[in-house]
Amino acid sequence: MGVLKHALDLDDFDRLAKPRLPRAIYGYVAHGAESETTLRTNRAEFDAWRFETRILVGVADRSQEVELFGQRYAAPFGIAPMGGSALVAYDGHTVMARAAHAKHIPFILSATSIIPLEEVAAANPDMWFAAYQSPNRQAIEGMVARVRRAGISVLVLSADVPIGSNRENDARLGFSLPIRPSFRLSLDVGLHPRWMFGVLARTFLKRGIPHIVNLEPDGGPSLLSREVKGIGAHEHLCWDHLVLMRELWDGPLVVKGVLSPADVAKARELGLDGVIVSNHGGRQLDYAVSPLQVLPDLVKAADGHIKVMVDSGFRRGTDILKAYALGADFVFVGRPFLFAAVVAGEAGVAHAIDLLSKEVSVDMALLGVHSLDEVEPGILHRCRTSHSQMAGVR
Repeated sequence: MGVLKHALDLDDFDRLAKPRLPRAIYGYVAHGAESETTLRTNRAEFDAWRFETRILVGVADRSQEVELFGQRYAAPFGIAPMGGSALVAYDGHTVMARAAHAKHIPFILSATSIIPLEEVAAANPDMWFAAYQSPNRQAIEGMVARVRRAGISVLVLSADVPIGSNRENDARLGFSLPIRPSFRLSLDVGLHPRWMFGVLARTFLKRGIPHIVNLEPDGGPSLLSREVKGIGAHEHLCWDHLVLMRELWDGPLVVKGVLSPADVAKARELGLDGVIVSNHGGRQLDYAVSPLQVLPDLVKAADGHIKVMVDSGFRRGTDILKAYALGADFVFVGRPFLFAAVVAGEAGVAHAIDLLSKEVSVDMALLGVHSLDEVEPGILHRCRTSHSQMAGVR
């Protein structure tokens, strides 16, 4: 656990996890689509904003607690859904779910996971589930019934993957689905014995050949089968299928992957409870807009009737406060928590949550606000100096 003393912010977990993972596995998590312009822009967009602070307002009684869908959370952020986490860190989904539950923040399990949702829900009874829904009535009815039986509190539809994206960087490193052993990949794995024995071997001993067990009501394909190619990609999925989900699911229903005000308006019209503004962390369409660029317009389209949550590129407490100033109701963070699980398991994830929560608390004090309700658009200013111009300034 001594390694955690070297993790002072969320970016440190990336640095600490990288040498522990085979290059192909690290790249699968860290890389984006095509030229990775969206991936880079997600981070750069945070640099475009500056805060206007208030002083002498007495901030000793500040609180970062948030209420969302009837639940009171200890912090304004949660853990985003990430497929394949259990092959990056041992039982990664469950590890993150337990840490989130202990710290009283939401955790979303991705359907593209190898641990049964029922098992993860036992570790975190308050978890959310993000479905990659097959576009037919039988599959929708079966999935909704399975999620309900597991006691899931919030159902999310991941809607921004009609087909798989172009990820040439994964191919360059030897990663593919289905997984195909090669000399290059075997050498990569062999040079990382800690991951080979601590994650890969333990996973196979516990679960056999991993399957995407939450993709359909009765499970899903193995990672070695041809059927796994393009998992979660449904070209025929449309709003009509979400209408059916709304009819069948009486709990909070959220659609993830929204970047258009028209889609927010449609979600509101259909009676959904929320949207997650997201470009999939830069992993789907390259050159897609970043959530912060469109967030004010999407909040306006929601008009207070549905919750507007956001993910993609968040790393700092100031990032979260910028999203709140632009109108967000909640923030989700992905990759850093998975890298924290790689570094130190559940303790690593708990430490990452504490780091980010502390940043939010300190930043709120320095900003001069007592609650997130006070983080309003007027405190945020667009920076006129470009990031490239500032690069040479020290």
